[in-house]
Amino acid sequence: MGLDDKAPAHLNTYLGIRELILCGDLVPGQPVTIQGLVGTLNAGMTPVREALRRLTAEGALRFHDNRRITVPVLTIAEVDELIFARLALEPELARRGAARMRAPDIARLEEIDQHLDRAMQTGNIRDYMLFNHRFHAAIYAAAGTVVIEPLVDALWLRSAPALRVMCARFGAQSLPDMHRAALTAMRAGDAAAVAEAIRADILQGLENVRALIAEGAPLV
Repeated sequence: MGLDDKAPAHLNTYLGIRELILCGDLVPGQPVTIQGLVGTLNAGMTPVREALRRLTAEGALRFHDNRRITVPVLTIAEVDELIFARLALEPELARRGAARMRAPDIARLEEIDQHLDRAMQTGNIRDYMLFNHRFHAAIYAAAGTVVIEPLVDALWLRSAPALRVMCARFGAQSLPDMHRAALTAMRAGDAAAVAEAIRADILQGLENVRALIAEGAPLV
């Protein structure tokens, strides 16, 4: 979901904050304020307040008793839940999406992956996060699900800030590129192999996050 010039201000404000989360511009533990986001997004206070309420309800942000809002800091137990949930849903979405994608769809995925490759080569972690999400989202959207895709979207919002920290620690150049395997399988019409490549892609990222937490590294 990107910004839409024709969309109402409150929706674009929500989408703008979502992108900040998905790209890891908001890091775990970071306080999130209405005034700060008004300046960052050049948005009104009311749309920002509504967007924060919605993102807090979705679990992407955390509301504290003292009325502070922060980006959640994941525990090992929460990472384990994310691994379980994402592996239960995303490979199936990838399988369904791959079965419905045609040559122009695959060409668009290859274009996204080229942007991702450049981000990895240059160490541009924000672009890596952005195009990694776009790659997955394009496959999942092709599946045409009504129930599963929004659930997966919420899981990405919970995962992304910690994944950004992990990428910064390991460096984008060192991350395995399972998208190549997914594209090869897609061109061959092997939806099951696409699902397996996406499964491996998710698992390696979240297991690295888990390892960082286990060794006591702060996810901030």
